[in-house]
Amino acid sequence: MTVAHPGEPGSPVRRRGRPPAAARGAADTAARIRAAALALFAERGFHATGVAEIGARADVQRGALYYHIGSKEELLWQILGDYTRLLLADAERIVATHAEPVLILRLLIRSHVELIIAHRRAVAVHLRDAAALTGDRAAELQQLRDRLQGLWQDVIDAGHAAGQLRSADHVVTNGLLGMLNSLGLWYRERGAHSPAEIADILTETVLSGLVAADDNTKG
Repeated sequence: MTVAHPGEPGSPVRRRGRPPAAARGAADTAARIRAAALALFAERGFHATGVAEIGARADVQRGALYYHIGSKEELLWQILGDYTRLLLADAERIVATHAEPVLILRLLIRSHVELIIAHRRAVAVHLRDAAALTGDRAAELQQLRDRLQGLWQDVIDAGHAAGQLRSADHVVTNGLLGMLNSLGLWYRERGAHSPAEIADILTETVLSGLVAADDNTKG
């Protein structure tokens, strides 16, 4: 029996471009499950959300649900891992410009603010439920977070070494990132300021300090 190879007469035609319907359907189902999990984790918390609730929200039967996700913790890892990698990738892009430290810090703050606002449900899940990850997933998420914080610390160190920043203490870096991350908890779409305006306000607060140079209230 002769087997026809792709491209030979009699061989099945492989269409390029769009993936087969089954693959598209599986990808769509997986995306729907993740969207449902993100919404529920943000609303109720990881521990208070049941797998059956995720399936119901995504309109996926329980058996198919486990086929696509493996476990509820795996869903949490996908959500938090993807979000943290997104922050890290943009921070790496900014740092790679090799601009002066203060400019890089301004760009980092703006990027962080805009991404947090765009992904504020993932931020809420991260702040509340990151500790629910265990084993290798917890370790990998911590590595991503350490790499991100390390980039910020390097920029602040460089700014201090150049005499542009008053301090390079790790407390400054931790406090700055903590302040920015909390934005996801209080930001409102109908608030008085746009994401860009919020980024500018926070940047000036960080770089200039809360107390004006001519303040006379200190005894």
